[in-house]
Amino acid sequence: MIFQPSIIALLLASGLGVGMLLTATPFALQVIRYWDIGSGSELQLTLERRIYLFSTLVTFVLALQLVSLLLFVFNADRMAVMFVGAMCAVGTLNANSYGFPALSAQTAMFFLASMWLTINHVDTRGRDYPLVKIKYGLLIAMLPMLAAVLMLQWRYFSGLRTDIITSCCGSLFSSEAHGLSGDLSALPPGLALIAFYGSLTLVVGAAVFYSRYRRGGYVVAAGSAAAMFVAVAGILSFLSLYLYEHPHHHCPFCILKPEYDYQGYWLYVPLFTATAAGLGIGAIQPFRGMASLSDIVPEVSVRLAAVAVGGYLLFAAIATLMVGRSNLILLE
Repeated sequence: MIFQPSIIALLLASGLGVGMLLTATPFALQVIRYWDIGSGSELQLTLERRIYLFSTLVTFVLALQLVSLLLFVFNADRMAVMFVGAMCAVGTLNANSYGFPALSAQTAMFFLASMWLTINHVDTRGRDYPLVKIKYGLLIAMLPMLAAVLMLQWRYFSGLRTDIITSCCGSLFSSEAHGLSGDLSALPPGLALIAFYGSLTLVVGAAVFYSRYRRGGYVVAAGSAAAMFVAVAGILSFLSLYLYEHPHHHCPFCILKPEYDYQGYWLYVPLFTATAAGLGIGAIQPFRGMASLSDIVPEVSVRLAAVAVGGYLLFAAIATLMVGRSNLILLE
């Protein structure tokens, strides 16, 4: 099982990331301790030469983590045919106890990597690289998370057995199920719909307000995190029902399957992109007071706000189209 090409690619991406951050840790500690842009010492010149190489390599491995989330979900869905009882990615992830923790860790790594990449982009545009110590300190802090991703993936993939019977989405995403997934699936469709469009309206409004007045960056970040949660709750509670045209099918993974024309990717890609952009705005707000970044942070934040607005509007438009095309009637 572990010799599936996509599994090998995921493990290589995580292993490469862990190896890169481990290799970069001694250098990061050296940068944190000795970096001084105003110094002309031989050590400073050496650090400056090496920092371009390390930053480029780290950018590459963290960008891989963005793609890895998509590959992880796609692979879980594709492997469902190998397990008895699995109809979608849920069955694959339920094949052992490490599936959903591995997905959760990869999702968290996606957003952490996107925020670090945003900070790195801002730093490289500053004339004196004011965030060098901060971003390399963050790399050291991210190493345990990336190591956890690798460990969970290894335990999950190495523990997969095709001779087991797994449970699928009907037992996890239903109004009778226990836990958060059951609670979200049981939300009244009308209430969930109001919260769904209301949260998207608020976060888009906050992003537009920031673009115009350069204020409220933290509000955009907090709104993006909240909108992400409410959007997923909306997919569980009412949007999936319209897509499947079935009043009891709440699965957020079946919409990724070819029989539903991969419509889930049209929802999740703009949603995750917009959320990452919104969180990126919050990640760089603490540095807007630095002299060399006083113009750069607002400029980058406005661009991120535009990405967030575009992503959320696209997500809302696609969701509305799915509801409008459905033959299911939930609300009179």
